[in-house]
Amino acid sequence: MSRDARWKALLELLVERGRLDVEEAAADLQVSAATIRRDFDQLAEQQMLVRTRGGAVVHGVSYELPLRYKTARHASEKQRIAKAVAGLVTPGEAVGLTGGTTTTEVARALAVRADLAAGSPALTVVTNALNIANELAVRPQFKIVLTGGVARPQSYELIGPLADGVLNQITVDVAVLGVVAFDVTHGAAAHDEAEAAINRLLCERAERVIVAADSSKLGQRAFARICAAEAVDTLVTDTAAGPDAVRRFEEAGIQVITV
Repeated sequence: MSRDARWKALLELLVERGRLDVEEAAADLQVSAATIRRDFDQLAEQQMLVRTRGGAVVHGVSYELPLRYKTARHASEKQRIAKAVAGLVTPGEAVGLTGGTTTTEVARALAVRADLAAGSPALTVVTNALNIANELAVRPQFKIVLTGGVARPQSYELIGPLADGVLNQITVDVAVLGVVAFDVTHGAAAHDEAEAAINRLLCERAERVIVAADSSKLGQRAFARICAAEAVDTLVTDTAAGPDAVRRFEEAGIQVITV
């Protein structure tokens, strides 16, 4: 197992459990305890975890796994969700995409749609995500509008008043939100308040709002609210979403699409 793969596995275990012992992690990953100790020390230097006596704990109450380590989590579900979300977009529309692994997959699904292969433009994409803009910029049929702002390394998103300045000057047909949590009572949420603020503004500038979230995000709460559930028109999730959860969202007036 490569170091990057090992680090990703360690961080995912840490997110799931909240705490890891050296011996426990070594057994799970089938490597030596000395290797795990070195990994913990190096990850602690990058402020991605906190070292404890004999192990490690998550870094703070609103711990967030950086985007580059999240790409493999629920990958097949995210790809199905992304394809369904892309199918809700009409050629010629202006689409707002927030950052995140699911919205990145939405951008990729839009890029391969045959009916979006040409146009002037075929699609206008407004995003504050550097990685999404980078992937779509090579598509000449797409008009890419990237907000200004300060880059947030965990999610590659631009945040702050410079991003506000651009979003306050535009409107979009549809905003696609990637979220950390989505609950009928508490709404859509993110880990970071500055990121949530940009996402909230994008929602306010949109004619309709789609939340793209795998079932593990449903019924969950996170630190910073993006918007109320009532502001969301459509939820696209996977078929592992429980019928009770789906019913609650539908009763709140949200169209639910499971794939």
